[in-house]
This record gives sequence, structure tokens and C-alpha cells, in this order.
Amino acid sequence: MKKLLIVLLGLILSISQVSHAQKKSKKDSEEKTPMEEVSLSGLKWRNVGPALTSGRISDFAFNPDNPFEYYVAVSSGGVWKTVNSGVTYEPIFDSQGSYSIGCVTMDPNNHNVIWVGTGENNNQRSVAYGDGVYKSIDGGKSWEHMGLKNSEHIGKIIVHPENSDIVYVAAIGPLWSKGGDRGLYKTEDGGKSWNSLIEVDEHTGVNDVVMDPRDPDVLYASTHQRRRHVFTYVGGGPGSGMHKSVDGGKTWTKINKGLPKEELGRIGLTISPANPEIIYAIVEAANGKGGFFATTNRGASWEKRSSHVTSGNYYQEIIADPVDSNTVYSMDTWMSVTHNGGKTFEKVGEVTKHVDNHCMWINPHNNKHWVVGCDGGIYETFDAAKNWDFKKNLPVTQFYKVAVDNDAPFYNIYGGTQDNFSIGGPSRVSTNHGIRNSEWFITNGGDGFESQIDPNNPNIVYAQSQYGGLVRFDKKSGEIVGIKPKAGKGENAYRFNWDSPLVVSRHVQGRLYFSANKVFRSDDYGNSWNVISDDLSQQIDRNSLKVYDRVVSIDAVMKNGSTSQYGSIVAFSESPLNKNLLAAGTDDGLIHISEDGGQSWRKISDVPGAPKQSYVNSVYLSKHNENVIYAAFNHHKFGDFKPYIFKSTNKGSSWTAIQSNLPERGSVYAIEEDH
Repeated sequence: MKKLLIVLLGLILSISQVSHAQKKSKKDSEEKTPMEEVSLSGLKWRNVGPALTSGRISDFAFNPDNPFEYYVAVSSGGVWKTVNSGVTYEPIFDSQGSYSIGCVTMDPNNHNVIWVGTGENNNQRSVAYGDGVYKSIDGGKSWEHMGLKNSEHIGKIIVHPENSDIVYVAAIGPLWSKGGDRGLYKTEDGGKSWNSLIEVDEHTGVNDVVMDPRDPDVLYASTHQRRRHVFTYVGGGPGSGMHKSVDGGKTWTKINKGLPKEELGRIGLTISPANPEIIYAIVEAANGKGGFFATTNRGASWEKRSSHVTSGNYYQEIIADPVDSNTVYSMDTWMSVTHNGGKTFEKVGEVTKHVDNHCMWINPHNNKHWVVGCDGGIYETFDAAKNWDFKKNLPVTQFYKVAVDNDAPFYNIYGGTQDNFSIGGPSRVSTNHGIRNSEWFITNGGDGFESQIDPNNPNIVYAQSQYGGLVRFDKKSGEIVGIKPKAGKGENAYRFNWDSPLVVSRHVQGRLYFSANKVFRSDDYGNSWNVISDDLSQQIDRNSLKVYDRVVSIDAVMKNGSTSQYGSIVAFSESPLNKNLLAAGTDDGLIHISEDGGQSWRKISDVPGAPKQSYVNSVYLSKHNENVIYAAFNHHKFGDFKPYIFKSTNKGSSWTAIQSNLPERGSVYAIEEDH
């Protein structure tokens, strides 16, 4: 899984007959599936890039005796290692059970022992889930799964500075469902067994834990209650708070004196290495009452230093300077710093650097030397952010979707990425040096989503940013023209999903289909649009739906923040065989079929075996038989990771589940049919 950034399921469905050879043994006589009959050994993955952009970074683990060696936890791309300060990076986690990584920790007593917590330590739309804790005793050459498989998201791992068998794991727990392995866990036998130290409730986990550098039995932990579904995000609740232990986690005391009386959200912690008497906390709270706090009495009370706060959905991480006890860095869209203990913050300066920061290492021997991980990859500075060096060799860009054109002599690959633009590049080149970063190009800014290319003219490229920001890009001239459909007079505003479906017709030149809560068609390359459907969603009021097993107040921490409007079309298909046959799927579980080019639509609301109100990630009209339709439901944002794939042979009148023996833990995102 060298670059598993978007899950793609290829279904080889055109094999109608299986040729049975002469059976000479019992083993040979066993019936083979169509997939087993097809030889795929010749299909090898080839890295074509890009690395002109990189991808989201969760954490670093630096060797304190050799800062040229460090490990990188990639939010959606595994674990990487460098031994030459980033001149080269090596993927070392590809064969393990998760590609989404929340944290990486080096044993301070043995630098060959590395701990990895899987499942990104954020709560954004684009996060994936993990399968627990891993350990390597040989510097990442081999790994052993150490448990907590149902944690799904891990925020921090701390190894005892005097006893490597003692390890603490802050398990944030499942984001999309209750229960699972959540809380603070401790092992005293190197990971063979785990004891739960903090259990609040089935909705609350532990986001952060820090250890007093003077006494490893003194621990401070922040609990975090949060939940995300397709329709909402809630970033806090009564389970969030602060806790302290002075006996290695055997007993705990709540230490919330001085914190906001409102419901709390995500809390990030750091202890000043320069003066461990100072503990800083960045606290998210309801009704804008959060801020930056400090305690100078070991948690007995907290003082609010300022109203500085970031988004608990994506940031809320702070790093104390190793030299100056009043200097603290705050990870945010633009990283900021305080030099007066949190009273005021200012931006550090990122003119030549990607934004959206998540982690930071400060050289303890030179506090102007930093390595920072952000949505755009890894940046290094030696002069406290005056100049930045971008690591151009870490290809971990997270693609939402990809597409190819019909260019010659080699086709081009296009795609939309998480916070790294919509981009395109060659599938191969005729020169000896291979594909270079400079041969990739940007077609649109922002987060990128579905791209499509005119089948008759590879210079006409369609790209989009979030919430339907559709553009037409001219590859020859570089011109970008915005072509997003606008609501007409008397129409309500359209509800575009974060990732809106786009189709270029294979039947009519210049015809496009684009969708919000309604379907749009253009016959002039997007210069004008016609609405060809009513609102195809269930039109559910998302604030009436339950979160935490109850209807949550609109005043809850970050309610509906960083969440797409609910009730949108998220999948669309035009039949390759019949230009009038169209299919649409919504984020609230509906499929609609039109057999007259959009003049009328037939609603399908009950596919037997599909979860109710599930996200229709894909509808696919067959290229071999116009009666055949495939649909993939993705229910992972309700905590259900099972694959749900269905086939209809009568244009949706009836359906058959075809997921068969696919892994139980593997959501389906896309369907493709063999030619």
C-alpha cells in the first residue's frame, strides 16, 4: 500500500464463462472464481508522483542523539523514515494493517524501538481509521501488532523514560460511533497486555497526555468527547475535561478549576521543558468561551491567558519552546507563536510554505531550527521561519478521485487532492530521467475533487474545489474559467457537497453533468446550465437527527462545523450505451434513475441489504448492458466499515448484493467495470 490515498475497487465483471481445463489432481479440480482465473501478475504498481505537492503529516519522532534520523507519521500514507535529514525517505509501514497514522514515538531508552498509533489524530472529513498500536524493535524493518484494534484513532504514545516496558496510549476512540477502545491505556509488559486507566463513557476518549519530565509518575491527560457523521460534526460534550495522576495512572483527579464552565471540546497540552512548573493548555469550548490557559501550580487551578483557540476538528496542538518558557507554538491554518506565555499570539511567517499545520519538532540545541508537518508535507527552517525548505521527495498526496485523458503518445493522469490542488501529470515520458515533479501541473486551487477531461480534446480539463467550485482549464493556454452553476431567480441556494460529482458525456460533444441537490446539464462546455431534476435528496433536517444517542443542541461545541450541507447528490453516471439513461445517488441513501435524459426520475429508496440513510458513494451504469446498474453504499461515517455493493439487471427494479467474500472491514468507494 505504497500510496493508498483513495480506496479503489475494481470489479471484473465481464467474464461470462470460465473455461475448465483437464483436472489431474484433487487440488486442480477445485472450482475457481472468475478473479482466480484471471492472471493479474503482470499488473505492477509504478510510482508516477506527484511530489510537487506532498500530503498531510500527523507526527514526527526524532532520534535525540542523531537528528538526521527521524520517522514521519503520515495522516493518510503510512510511516516513513529518513536517516539523512530528509534527503531521502523510505516507506516502512506498507505491509501493515493501516495507512492512516495518528502518532509515532521513539523509545527514549532504545532508539530502535518505535511505536506507531494508527488512525489519524484529527476529526476532519478526510480522515481514515486505524487498527490499533504497532511496535518495531529493529528501527522499522519489521512490525508487530500490539492490540487496541478497535481504537480507530490514537492521539499520543508515551514511553516511560526509565522503563521501556511501561507505555501509555491516548486512544481518542472511534469518530463515527460509540464504544470501541477509547481512553488512556497502559502496558507494563511492553505491549503484551493493556490496562484501561481513564474511562469516562462510550462517547469519550483521551486526546492528549503529557508526562512531567521530573517525575514519570505524574501525568496530565485531556479527555475529548466528539462525533462525526455524514450530516454533522459535534466537537465536544460533558465528557471533555482535564485529569491528573501522581501515581503512574493508578488514580486520577479532575483538574478543571479555572476552565470554562461551558461544555468543553478538544484540549491540547504541553509542559515547558525550560520550566516544567508551567503547563499550557489550548481549550475548545462552547459559545466561544475557549482560549489559551496555563497552570503554575501543577494543575490545581488554570489561568486564562488569552482567547487564542484553533479548531478542535483539525488542530488544537501546542508545542513549548525547549529554551524559553514563555514561548509556545500553536498549530493552526497559519502557525502562530506567543512569546509572553500566551497573552498574545502572532503568525510565525509562512509566505513560501503550505498552511494547515499539525506537528512540529524544535531542535533542543538550536530553537531556531524546526521541522514542521502540514497539509502540504514537511518543511524545515533554520532561522525561525524566515526561510523554509520544502521536502520535495515525499509522495503522499491524498487523492479524492482520479481520471485519465486520451492524449498521445501517453495519457495524462488528473485528480483532486486534499488541500493540494487539482493537478495533472503524465503517465510516462519518453526521456531517460523519467517523470519529474516539474512535469506535473496545477489545474485549480484549493482542495481538489473530481476532475474530468473532454474525450475529444485532451486540452479541455474540468476541475473543481470544495462545494461545487467547478472550473474549465485550458491546458494549452493555462486559462481557468469558473463555470459553477448558480441558482436562478426565485430558486433556493443549491446544496453542493464537499465533493460534487462531475460527468463528461461520451455521447454529445460539450455536454457536462454536475450535481448539487439537483442535477445540472450543460451542452456548451459549462458556459450555461439547465436544471434537469428537482431536489433528489430526502430533505432531512440534520438538526433533528441524533448524535450521542440524543438530539444535540445547536449550541453544542462546533455543531455542524466543517461539515458539508446535508442532502446532496454525491454520485452520478451517464450510460455509455444510452445517452438518456442517467443515475444519481445521494448522501442520505437514495438512488434515482432517469430513462428520458432527466425529464423524469424514478426514486429507489429501499435496496435490500443496504443500510438506511447510507452514503451512496457510487452508481455505475454498465458499459456492456444498459439494464445493468451497480451501486456502492459507504456507511463508515456511521461506524460500519462493511462493504455494500449491489447489482441490478433491470434498471433498478430489483437488486442483488455482490460483495461476496470481500473483507468485512473495508468500505467501498468506487466501482469500475472491465472493458
